[in-house]
Amino acid sequence: MTEKATMQPVISLRNLRKSFGALEVLKGISLDAHKGDVIAILGSSGSGKSTMLRCINMLEIPTAGDVVVGGETVKLKKQGHGLAIADRRQIDGIRSRAAMVFQSFNLWSHMTILENLIEAPIHVQRRPRAECIAEAMALLEKVGIADKRDAYPSHLSGGQQQRAAIARALAMHPDVMLFDEPTSALDPERVGEVLAVMRSLADEGRTMLLVTHEIAFARDVATRVIFLHEGVIEEDGPADEVFRNPKSERFRRFISNTQHG
Repeated sequence: MTEKATMQPVISLRNLRKSFGALEVLKGISLDAHKGDVIAILGSSGSGKSTMLRCINMLEIPTAGDVVVGGETVKLKKQGHGLAIADRRQIDGIRSRAAMVFQSFNLWSHMTILENLIEAPIHVQRRPRAECIAEAMALLEKVGIADKRDAYPSHLSGGQQQRAAIARALAMHPDVMLFDEPTSALDPERVGEVLAVMRSLADEGRTMLLVTHEIAFARDVATRVIFLHEGVIEEDGPADEVFRNPKSERFRRFISNTQHG
């Protein structure tokens, strides 16, 4: 048995289902993400990729199934025709451990970049302000925008805002980073600067789940690739293996269309 097989997963999904009204978007997703995994989640629009990611930190409440983060199962309770969060404090903890980076940055527009980074560590994690500021400055240096600490988000390019959003997520000391199409809102010339930061995080051995359309990046950086089709995992395996020899004909067509599109 491999060492990874005996380790507790950072994230476990068990038969995860999510419906919006009559539309079932996720149809029983199960997966484990272990420490150091970089999992690229691929699929056509509407396949359920972002919904799956949003269910992990409860931005969407699953219709059924279990979400386990760091060995802790998210507690949900029956409410009306669906489920609801049972323990708000638990969700705060889980969102600290599974930090999300969004397509549209989601920085607080009324705060400077530095204030964006220190807000949650101070108020959610109750860490000392001076420590949070020192760490935030080091993170801004790491992502290459230390000179923007006192600027407001609207004064930054899209690429700079996304790098600030990544630094803000890192400030929470997460066990896993969740990236929801982090480059799709960027001008093409800004994509590379965000991917470079993400590549450096992968090189550090950070655990990452990444919804992306950047096939070349996924091929290069991911340790594992999952291909979703209509709410079901249709292909799953080591990145080099699934790209070299996909079992799913649909995934083969998806790669081909993406590369020639």
